[in-house]
Amino acid sequence: MRVLSLVFGGLSCLLAVAPPVLAEDAGWTHYGGDAGGSRFSAAEALTPETVSDLEEAWVYSTGDMDRRPEAVAKSASEGTPILVGGRLTYCTPFNEIITLDPGTGAELWRYDSGISTEHHQANQYVCRGVAHWVDPQAEEGAACATRIYMGTADSRLIAVDAATGLPCADFGEAGEVRINPGMDLWWPGEFQITSPPVTIGNVVVVGSAIGDNARADAPKGTVRAFDIRTGAPVWDFDPVARGAAEQPGSWQAADAVRTGHANVWAPMSVDAARGLVFLPTSSPSPDFYGGTRIGDNRYANSVVALDGATGTVRWHFQTVHHDVWDYDLPAQPSLVTIDTGEGPRDVVVQVAKTGFVFVLDRDTGAPVFPVDEVPVPQDAAPGEVLSPTQPMPQKPPALVPHSIDPDDAWGLTFWDRGKCRDLLAKYRNDGLFTPPSEQGTLMFPFSGGGANWGGMAFNPETQLMYVNTSRALHVVKLIPRDDFAAAKDAEPGKEISPQEGTRYGMKRDLVLSPLSLPCNPPPFGVLHAIDLSTGEIVWEETLGTVRDLAPVPIPWKLGTPNFGGPLVTAGGLVFIGAAMDDYLRAFDAATGEELWKGRLPGGGQATPMTYEWQGRQYVVISAGGHSRSTTRLNDTLVAFALP
Repeated sequence: MRVLSLVFGGLSCLLAVAPPVLAEDAGWTHYGGDAGGSRFSAAEALTPETVSDLEEAWVYSTGDMDRRPEAVAKSASEGTPILVGGRLTYCTPFNEIITLDPGTGAELWRYDSGISTEHHQANQYVCRGVAHWVDPQAEEGAACATRIYMGTADSRLIAVDAATGLPCADFGEAGEVRINPGMDLWWPGEFQITSPPVTIGNVVVVGSAIGDNARADAPKGTVRAFDIRTGAPVWDFDPVARGAAEQPGSWQAADAVRTGHANVWAPMSVDAARGLVFLPTSSPSPDFYGGTRIGDNRYANSVVALDGATGTVRWHFQTVHHDVWDYDLPAQPSLVTIDTGEGPRDVVVQVAKTGFVFVLDRDTGAPVFPVDEVPVPQDAAPGEVLSPTQPMPQKPPALVPHSIDPDDAWGLTFWDRGKCRDLLAKYRNDGLFTPPSEQGTLMFPFSGGGANWGGMAFNPETQLMYVNTSRALHVVKLIPRDDFAAAKDAEPGKEISPQEGTRYGMKRDLVLSPLSLPCNPPPFGVLHAIDLSTGEIVWEETLGTVRDLAPVPIPWKLGTPNFGGPLVTAGGLVFIGAAMDDYLRAFDAATGEELWKGRLPGGGQATPMTYEWQGRQYVVISAGGHSRSTTRLNDTLVAFALP
């Protein structure tokens, strides 16, 4: 459908002519499938017996490869569409909202928020999704009776009419609320909104993505709630207890005045019946040196349950105390109901970069499976005060290894394995939670996971959860302040950040062989199935091949580091992209057998979604690639269905 471009005071939006009347929704109304992020679909048309016939149904291109190729080279296509009002709606990395016919992929309308792509963007351009809200007081057919909400890379919250894409004039100023980060930014994009908002009651809630490791006095990671109709501020929540001096006489007795940001960059979840919003909070700034933020940094690295109406804390559970490893909570807390043998129990399931899975009671935050405080390595850098213990759940088992020896080094040949062995022997390496050091410290798993923002999927009928993990090594080195400028100049292409306001800068790098493959043993990516009623692992399967990573395009099934998550269907299938070899895959949900894969026109570093439409089940994934994962870039959304 053709659209007419209108420009209002520099704000560009595209207005479609009257859209066709489409049927009711058939599932996937929220970023995570439902408001609790279970990523489960009741669709049953696709089964282990029929999935081999799956074929490409339609492909939609945004045109960004032609319009702004330089910006695409700094982007990550991580968006998951929603199906609302008979329309498929999603956001591009450049904060355009696009609505498509779910059966054909034809464009119905398009809204451009007008973000600038001309400035230097130190962070990636990312938009993981949008939220919707139906106004129960609106008359049928009224403007903005159903709204689509989106956060932007330049710190705005946008509301548009789900039927036309026009801004909702009564929300903020001409359909947008501009969020003030509270201080001057060091660069455009230091403060962004990358994950979808959530709605609860009469408010819409947003978090923020804040640049890591630039400075201790980074912008606050405030979570903000706005009136769902007008955009007026309602409440805010700062995810750090500033100045908290808890437990006098203990390891955290000093007054932690500068506690960083601890923002909520990952997706949130909502339990409307309980009136709760669940936050996955990040590590405080900066990531790798906490000498200016003594203490456990309460509410950072935590699942936090907030009252949706007031923003007050109902409970919180911290998964890492005083994080100096960037082991923040990267994924949506999943709200599911499990059977522990004593009847159904509503829980929050939080996957973590460490490979741990925390299962918490939804009303209290108490662990459902025991969590032990385990002693961890000490002897940190001068000025650092570490927690003597870290919380580790007894069940489920850790999904990734937590230690590696030089003799464990891996390579395709004796030569590159030897190079890897030398690298592993070079750095401090005392296992999980070894503190960063001037010598350089091995982090295993690396700060990209374990699990990451793709989260988990859960089938309530079988009680099985599915989650993908990555296995790779980082080395993190602390750089004394006097040496920082020279270190930065010597390696301009490396991640070397100042951590301004502390005594150390930092360098973080992947530990790779001369052939650019991980130095740790494969598999590098794994898909897991866990029985949440028992906490036991049911199966594990390698995820991905190195056909697009290795020196020659041979599809060795070694797995790859991966970004993006799974979905599970009542038909008995798990669908996932995520790996670095540009495929969407289907696995047997009961056994883990890979049953089908479809080649994508770009990297599939996004979580797929599925829906039934006019008697046909579709599986849709954003296949635009991920610049930092070096997967193939594109601007496409791809749908698969049976012939």
